[in-house]
Amino acid sequence: MVARLSKMNTLRNQILVVFLLAMGIVLLLVGIMTFQLVSTLLKNNAEKQMQQTAVQASGRLETLYQQIDMLSQQVATNSYVQQLLIAESDGHRSDFYKRQSLMQIINSYQAYSDGIHSFELYLPSYRRLLPLGEGHLAKRLDPNWVKQANLAKGKMVWAGKDPKDPGYFLAIRRVSLMDRWFSNGGYLVIRINAGFFQLIEAASAGKEHEYMVLVDEQNRPIASNYSGDSRPIFAEHQQVVTIHGQEYIVVKQTSEKTGWTLAILTPISTLTEGITVLRTAITISAAAGFIIFLIFSYLLSTIITRPILTLTKTMRRARQGELKPSPHHFSTVEINELNETYNQLAENTNHLIQVVYEKELLRSRSELKALQAQINPHFLFNTLDALYWSLEEKQEEELAELVIAMSELFRYTISDPKQDEWVSVKEELEHVDRYLQIMKMRFGERLTWEISAAAECEEARMPKLLIQPLVENAILHGVGNKMGPGSVLITAERLADDRKLVITIKDDGPGIEPDALQSIVRSLEEGKVSPLKGKGMAIANVKKRLQLYYQEHQPSGLHIRSDAGQGTSVSLEIPCEGGIP
Repeated sequence: MVARLSKMNTLRNQILVVFLLAMGIVLLLVGIMTFQLVSTLLKNNAEKQMQQTAVQASGRLETLYQQIDMLSQQVATNSYVQQLLIAESDGHRSDFYKRQSLMQIINSYQAYSDGIHSFELYLPSYRRLLPLGEGHLAKRLDPNWVKQANLAKGKMVWAGKDPKDPGYFLAIRRVSLMDRWFSNGGYLVIRINAGFFQLIEAASAGKEHEYMVLVDEQNRPIASNYSGDSRPIFAEHQQVVTIHGQEYIVVKQTSEKTGWTLAILTPISTLTEGITVLRTAITISAAAGFIIFLIFSYLLSTIITRPILTLTKTMRRARQGELKPSPHHFSTVEINELNETYNQLAENTNHLIQVVYEKELLRSRSELKALQAQINPHFLFNTLDALYWSLEEKQEEELAELVIAMSELFRYTISDPKQDEWVSVKEELEHVDRYLQIMKMRFGERLTWEISAAAECEEARMPKLLIQPLVENAILHGVGNKMGPGSVLITAERLADDRKLVITIKDDGPGIEPDALQSIVRSLEEGKVSPLKGKGMAIANVKKRLQLYYQEHQPSGLHIRSDAGQGTSVSLEIPCEGGIP
């Protein structure tokens, strides 16, 4: 199980999982936030709509109330009614004809409203004046309503349902006598049809399980399509009620003119009908988005990892000894940069392998030549020592010094290259001086030389036998090709930046023709031996050794300057520190 999981722990799978996880979280958060916001918006809009409905319904109720109030006020201020009541207050009882005339006048007002069933007029003594017949106000209404009518000073007071017939509502107002300083002239009772407020039923028609309840100032129902107890609905700060196990949102509107409160109850499930559709739409959209993102994530992860897998296969072949550059070109800058970096690494590694191979080959050849030259170095050294003591005994001091120089020359040349491959500049110049002493045996007084080295250069390390081949060229092709005496100047000095050392070998020979010089320089740049016999072998050898020893410190190399008839100058430019031992 662990092995299987480790195999699946690939870069592509990691990218895929991270992308899908990020997308899943984003979709989940966006879905939840969208659902919550839209749900809240739907509820708020529904509540606003319910509130507008309540305001409109309350406005219509106020209109109906004002209609009844206005007609009853017209009855109370009618001149005939006022005169009749004044006469009653003066002790003149109204006869049958006057009361009948009063009834005709009041009934004429009644025709202006469908809501008013009848008017009843009572004297301050509570005796009924209209309709005809005996009657008493105290038996018609609770005396508390009469007291409230007196306190209202002529305004209409809503008294609620008719105690004798619940199909009607009663309202009362005191009739003030305008010619008697608005004193109490009696009471006008208005009997109102309960169906007058049927707009509640009409407003709620077609809306299943929606209720509308209208109550007066004392929370007594005036109109309602709800058969249950309405008191919990009008509890203070009550916004949600439960009816028959279903939750309803309650919106209330209180009229400033009537004091009545209209409550509209709408099931929460009705308000959130669209939320179910919204939830389904969000779920389907999220699933579709997740699938689309899965496909694109898979394609993206494949595009990212496929070049890496290709490059990995190329690198695996390197473990088998096949270090080849990758020729592929990819669509992304980063992968191309990685590919180019690997190609440069392969190229540098191959070059390093080639350099090390050539260096080892050169070293092997040098060791073979040294072994061939040594044959028996101890025998050669012992022989030269014997020759030296023989010349000393014969007082041939000059020849004895030459023998010693030759012995030191051989010892320096054929010593173990693995142990003495690097020497100081001072040791290399001493070897060159011994070589010049021996060459003086051939050229005699024609050859002169001068060796000059700055003190700070003497301890710098350099490969053995770099200067001597160039000095040999200067003697053979410079002094040797010149008529008369010639000189060789060897100098060693540091450059201004104190990081490089320049060794110059200059002769005053006939120099090199421009065409020949160009040929030598071109051959050195191409890594070939000069086509001019005898003029490029030593220089090519030195340049090759410089490239092998100082490949990390380019530009380090060899420079040739020559003018016909003016001599030739060859300079070595090497770092003061570094190099491959």
